[in-house]
Amino acid sequence: MGNPKGFIEIERKEGGYRPVLERIYDFGEVEQTLNLRDRQLQASRCMDCGVPFCHWGCPVGSKMPEWQDAIYHGKHEEAYHILTTTNPFPEFTGRVCPAPCEKSCVLAIHDEAVTIRENEASVVERAFEEGYAVPKKPSSRSGKKVAVIGSGPAGLTSAYWLNQAGHEVTIFEKDSKFGGLLRYGIPDFKLNKNIIDRRLSVLKSEGIHFQANTEVGVDITHEELDQQYDAVLLACGAMKPRDLQVEGRDLKGVHFAMDFLSQQNKAIGGEAFDQEKISTKDKHVLVIGGGDTGSDCVGTSIRQKAKSVLQIEIMPKPTEQRVEDNPWPYWPNVLRTSSSHKEGCERRWSLSTKRFIGEGGAIKQVEVVQVEWQSKNGRYMPVEIEGSSEILDVDVVFLSMGFVSPIHKGLIDSLGVELDQRGNVSSTKNVTSLGKVFAAGDVTTGASLVVRAMRSGRDAAESIDAFLEK
Repeated sequence: MGNPKGFIEIERKEGGYRPVLERIYDFGEVEQTLNLRDRQLQASRCMDCGVPFCHWGCPVGSKMPEWQDAIYHGKHEEAYHILTTTNPFPEFTGRVCPAPCEKSCVLAIHDEAVTIRENEASVVERAFEEGYAVPKKPSSRSGKKVAVIGSGPAGLTSAYWLNQAGHEVTIFEKDSKFGGLLRYGIPDFKLNKNIIDRRLSVLKSEGIHFQANTEVGVDITHEELDQQYDAVLLACGAMKPRDLQVEGRDLKGVHFAMDFLSQQNKAIGGEAFDQEKISTKDKHVLVIGGGDTGSDCVGTSIRQKAKSVLQIEIMPKPTEQRVEDNPWPYWPNVLRTSSSHKEGCERRWSLSTKRFIGEGGAIKQVEVVQVEWQSKNGRYMPVEIEGSSEILDVDVVFLSMGFVSPIHKGLIDSLGVELDQRGNVSSTKNVTSLGKVFAAGDVTTGASLVVRAMRSGRDAAESIDAFLEK
């Protein structure tokens, strides 16, 4: 390490966000960046800790100490090459990853972790600025062809590694543009879509083929894929949302969160959509579900000029610091506050939704009740607190309670691939019950982190490569 006392001499410093009263009027990325000198100083804080728990905590196994040291010494191209040996798309994780590496950083013991995620984004941006984020074409071709179904993080990652191994890869995407969840699920204020297009241009130059507006199972049959390709990878995500079956669910104004977010992303990208436009302008918005997708609905609603935004969660409010049974270096189950929450949102916890109340077929109110969590037969269950019901006035409701499984109708049903108890595609080392059909990402695990999908895509590429070499 270039500065063994860096973590003592230099305090953690983040780039922070653009001012609230500036960013809520546009969909530009909210995060700011540090200057080069500050970034080098932040990299110098990576200590010679002996055991790099950051590496252990990162699903793709990023070699943090090595590329942090390269940043500190001004060797930015070297840092980029080290970083991309395990992660081909650091511009994505550097923006949207919740950074499990930082939560397991040794300095996180004192809440002063190295700014790994921001450093990562800085490395890749400098690589594009200085011209060394260039296509890497494989030196030879194997003659084998692989079809990748889905262009989200798992599909793109697997396609990258398979192409580097010399196989001819075609990515099939049902939408008109590529990126999957990265493009249609994550708002532009967190991930500008030009960042995706920039990387897609590199991947195309490396020899990967892209076929949009093609739904496998409809526009092309799986039998045709079986005849034309030596292996097929399912990387179509887990997009079946968890519903809330209560009275009034069918009222106008009650929407799934992803329908709202994808509409807004399409509108910014100049794409048409068939559904009626969902607008929150001058409306009272209720977001049910306290996760990242719910937070994205909050930020998007505020930018559409909602009159008010309330986000509720059935779980209790997390503590602000780790508790005794949640020690470092494990993921901290603590209160998370996003940039969107800081823009003008009320948050409440331990609330269960009882019913939606309408007028003229449209949502007007929601009845909620406070709950407390009690142990029953070894399981914690929410129990309603008597007399705690209340009525909330709302105009729009977004259901953001996670996803239950991949969408079965169409491709998965027609394939007849084996599913697990949760309805995900069952696989062992990414191999499904159909032999030459593989699976990666959320389609096998259920909804998870972008970085975990990327790791799954890399593992799938290794399994497919081994299969093709037989």
